[in-house]
This record gives sequence, structure tokens and C-alpha cells, in this order.
Amino acid sequence: MPSPTPRIPDQRWQIADPPGWAIAELSLATGLPPLLARVLHNRGYHNADHAQRFLNPDRVELTDPLDDFADLSIAIDLIHNAITNQEKIAICGDYDADGMTSTALLLRALRSFNADIDYAIPSRMNDGYGINSRIVDRLADDGVHLIITVDNGIAAYDAIQHARDRGLHVIITDHHDLPATLPPASAILNPKMIDRASPYAGMAGVGVAYLLAMSVAEEYGQVQQIQLPMLELLTLGTIADLAPLTGVNRRWVQQGLKLIPHSQIPGIQALTQVSGSNSKQALKPDAIGFRLGPRINAIGRIGDPKAVIELLTTDDPGIALEQAMVCEQTNKERQAMCSEIQAAAIDWCESYGVAQIRRDRVLVVVQPGWHHGVIGIVASRLVERYGVPVFIGTYEDPEQTEIRGSARGIPEFNVFEGLNACGDLLGKYGGHPAAGGFSLAGKHLDAFRDRLSRFAHECLKPEDLKPLIVIDAEAQFDDLDLDLYREIDRLHPCGIGNPNPVFWASNVTIAEQSKVGKDGLKLRLQQDTHSGIRDLKAIAWGWADYCPLPSPLDVAFKLREQEWNGNVSLELEVLGARLTDQTRVVYPDRPILETANTANTDHSPTPPTPIDPPAAPPPKRLKHTAFRYESRTYNCGLYTSDRGRELRIRNDRGQVLSVFKGSQTGLLGTSREDAKEVTVSQPHFYRLIKAAMAALDL
Repeated sequence: MPSPTPRIPDQRWQIADPPGWAIAELSLATGLPPLLARVLHNRGYHNADHAQRFLNPDRVELTDPLDDFADLSIAIDLIHNAITNQEKIAICGDYDADGMTSTALLLRALRSFNADIDYAIPSRMNDGYGINSRIVDRLADDGVHLIITVDNGIAAYDAIQHARDRGLHVIITDHHDLPATLPPASAILNPKMIDRASPYAGMAGVGVAYLLAMSVAEEYGQVQQIQLPMLELLTLGTIADLAPLTGVNRRWVQQGLKLIPHSQIPGIQALTQVSGSNSKQALKPDAIGFRLGPRINAIGRIGDPKAVIELLTTDDPGIALEQAMVCEQTNKERQAMCSEIQAAAIDWCESYGVAQIRRDRVLVVVQPGWHHGVIGIVASRLVERYGVPVFIGTYEDPEQTEIRGSARGIPEFNVFEGLNACGDLLGKYGGHPAAGGFSLAGKHLDAFRDRLSRFAHECLKPEDLKPLIVIDAEAQFDDLDLDLYREIDRLHPCGIGNPNPVFWASNVTIAEQSKVGKDGLKLRLQQDTHSGIRDLKAIAWGWADYCPLPSPLDVAFKLREQEWNGNVSLELEVLGARLTDQTRVVYPDRPILETANTANTDHSPTPPTPIDPPAAPPPKRLKHTAFRYESRTYNCGLYTSDRGRELRIRNDRGQVLSVFKGSQTGLLGTSREDAKEVTVSQPHFYRLIKAAMAALDL
């Protein structure tokens, strides 16, 4: 019987390639090994001062939030007056981890100042997202004088106007994008309204709530009494909400991760206990992202948010453990629900045809009986499996007349713009470039699928339809040891905006491989190094279907620590693989299953590729650098030619913006053939060009 045809994941790799002299300087200035200096450079920290600020966020003096947030003093006064006059205050939160931790944080803080305070969280099933007029009426009828929204409210113009009409004061604390018209609130605290250079610019909703709580605490002289437990809740919400771990988030989360193993909050103690996160050492974000966060988010998806609020606000260990068990059980139900829906969705997709999904360049799958609280998770898993944007939905009624759904994108596909392109077919919809939600009538499903496919063909090329592996540097197995792994701690906390380092190694032999757990692959890898053959153990989650892997391979991986019977060793977590020339020779008569261009490598950052063909003589590069803007890395260069001075800005998708000095228009595209003319005075392009000019010191 012939052995199975070897297969590898269908991926594309993007490998950073910073200049060697810059890495040497950064390594010398920071004391980091060159491998990790490369990582730091890839994150946008190119000089010693910026690098030290990143590595030691506690040493950076923060600006006064009263200077950054114009309405903060108004909000403090409103809360102080309500507490002094014993007027009722209500927190209106949201049902995700950010919203629930924000609600618990303000409840704990303001109760410590003897506020008469309660809360309201909308029902995912009945109310949908955020504050609404029904909630306002209920609170007003209950005698509430001041409403504080957390993690919502910035887009709720009608509800806020209704509250004002009923004589209530409203403080909005939110971090979502600003609408064209702001609600008529008494005060608005939103980091999207402040200077982008502010350290507070990337805060999650819980960060805004923390800032408000600590500002009020300063008014009462109680900062020391409440700061540490508030930092714990801030850390929990910031990581669970996938907020960028840069700026002030990095500073606060770094502090909070040290506190959580010794938590002062019974609910966090109970949650770490039931989740198996009982280490007394400082946690890493993964411990929250994969253990604590999902147990909180599960409640918001399919349970009653009151369980989480009680968990995080009670001082009774017995009640805390009881509610932690509710979170644990709900999370198990959520996992089972996700597995069932995922299996059904994959069956539908395989029946529909993977080739057809690639031709559509987008996946739209809608079935009855699925819980809309978890289909967003399934959408993310389908993106990982099929490499295309996914729009997944379920029918809201037995007659199948109404659909409610969630969407997840890939880097080259803007989900919100895709929904906009279908706006006339949809009921409600919203989101951002990476994800969104929508509703539509069942009769429009076919038109919705066709319209999305046309939109996807406009912005996606066939080579885009593969998962992207972003890699920091090549590493020999000789470079990898526990000392290097522990040095990575200096880069923590890692997460959104500061991902864990990813390395790759060439010509790795698969010495042993076997399936492990539900869908994992356990490996023993070997590389022929300068000092001889080096062995390392590895795990590849979700790769069971690829067993047996061909050998040798280039592999991409993260480092992890494995402890067994008191012995600690280094292990690789394999994220990607690609063929080597030798692998193709080993299997000459049985082609290894991979899509064309899988082994292509995009070395980035590199000087931006010009959109126009070079003139004679070719343009001369005067300056070149990389910079961070809105949590993304760009490369920019200043060139001169017969046509004058030209600024080129390249993003992480390979798109280049080219503009000549004095011109009101520029070209945007990945090549001369697809470049389109754009007006560079548009706010987005204008701010991006200003950031590039500042990075080039122009």
C-alpha cells in the first residue's frame, strides 16, 4: 500500500531583513542578543533611546491625563458631586471581556468612595451592543442621576440624547472609532479624540475606565488603596480585548501580570484556580489570553454577564469560587458548541468545494440552529483553514427570513469596506478592517454572496489566499537555548502590537513525528549545525492532518518552555513550514501538495519598490527608514530624480504610496500595473505622509 502523499500547510512567509549595522548598534545599546535586537528593530524601535523606553516602560514619565483628555475634569466633578449628594450612579457596560472588566473596575473603585452605584449590561440576544433607550428608561425610572458608559456609547447618539432629555448626566468612556456626529454627553473620554502621539492613544475600554477611576481616587486621596486591584482588572480586560500592548498599555500590563498570581481580588484568585493558572510567578499574556479571558468571554457569548460582574466585585471567596465554576462550565459549553458548529461548517465547505471557495475569494456560510454568540470564533478558525475572508451566519427564526452573522478578514481584505459594499442588502452592520457583524434578510443571501465575491476580486489576488506567517529572523538550532528564551522576557508583555518573536530555521530534518492530543503533531527536529547535529522537540498544534510531514523542511516557530518531572527544557512551537530543494528531490514521483508560490518569501522591511519604471539615470535614494503608525510598521524612502523629490511609503501588505514634492495626488498600488491615483490631501494619506516625513526627519 503506498504511503500517504506528504502535505504541508499552504502559507506565505514574510521575513524581516533589517540592516546588519543597525542590529549591531541596537544589540550593543540594549545588551540584547543580536537575534532579539532584530526583533526589537522589527517592532519599530531603531535607536537606543526608543529601545530603552520600550524595554523599561516604568521609567518613562507619563503625561498628565488631564492635559490629554479635555473632558476628564468635567467627568471627575460629575462623579464627585453625585457621590457628595448621594445621587444614584449607574454603569452601562458591554457583554464582552473588555466591557465586563470595565464595569467591575468602576464598580469596585466607586463603591470604595461610598458611591450609590449599580450597573446595567445589555443582553446579547435581546438588546445587541451598547446602551439603548430601553436601558436609559429603566435607569431613569429607578432614580439614576448619572450614567457612565464603559466600552460603548460613542456611537449611541439617540440613546444619549434620550438620557439628556430625561434629565440625566452621561459620561461616555469608550475607545471605538468616532462617528461623524458625537453624542450630546456631559463628558466624553475616548483615546481616539486625543493626540495620536499620546501614550494613552491605544487604550482599551478598560484602560479608559482605569484612568477615570484613578483620577477620581486622586481627588479622594485614595490612589494607594485601590491601585493594585484596579491594575489586575485592567490587565485582564486589556489582554482579553486584544488591545495593543504598546504605550501605556505595555507599562500597565507589565505591572499587572506580576500582581495577578498574588491577586487581592477573590474572583481572580478563583478564576486562576479553576483554569489551572496557579503559577506564583509573573504571568505572560498567553496565560490570560488562553485561560482566563475565554472563561470570561464565554459568559458574554452564551451566559449571563451578571456572573462575571459578581465574580470580579465580590469580596466573598465562596461566592467567587461559585461564580468561577459558572464561568468554567459555560466555557466548556462554549467549546462544545464551537466544535459542533465548526465541524458542520467544514462539512458544508468541503461539499461546496475548496476550489470554488478559492474562486469566490470569500467564504459565506449560513446555516440554521447555530448560536450567534460563538459563530465569530468559528469564523476565525475557518479563516485559518481556508485562508479567505469568512462571513458566517445563522437564521434568527424558524422561517429562515432573518440572518445574523459575524465576519473575519485577512490582512488584504477590509471587512468593514466589504460590508459597506453590500450596505443596500443589509439591515444593521458594523465593524473594522479585521472583523464585523451584520444582519440581512434571508432572501438576499445569494445576492450578498455574489456582491462580496465581486468585492473580494477587486482587492484580493490568488496569492493572497494563504495564511501569512510574519517572521523576525533566521535562527540556527545552535542559537536556541533556555538563556535566549529567558532573554525574551525583556520584550514582554507580548501580544497585539508586540507579538512573540517568530524565527525560522533552514533544512530541518523531521527525525520523529506522531499525532498527539486532539489534532496536534509531536515532532523531534534535527539540524546539522557548525557544532554537529542538534535535536529539539517541537509541537505543531492543529497539524495532525499533515502527518507524515516530508523531510527536510524550512520551519517557522516560536520558543516555549516545557517542564516535566521538575526538568525544564526548550521546545519549539511550529507555526509554518515550506519546502526545500532537497525535499522536492526526495519525492520526485509524488508531488507534495502545496499551492504555487507557497515557498516564495517576501523579505520585509526593504526599501519600497517604485511604482513608476525608473528613469535614466535611476532615482537616487537620499534617506530610508521604518516607522510605526497606528500600530503598523511602514518603510519610507526619499528619492530624487529628474522629476524632482519623491516620497515612497510601503506598508506591510506590499502597497506603495508614491508622491512627488508639491503634488496634490499620488500613486497607490503594489506595482505599476495596479497603481491608482489618490488625493494625498485626504486625512488618512495626509497623516501618514506627515508621520513618514517625521520619521525621515524632514
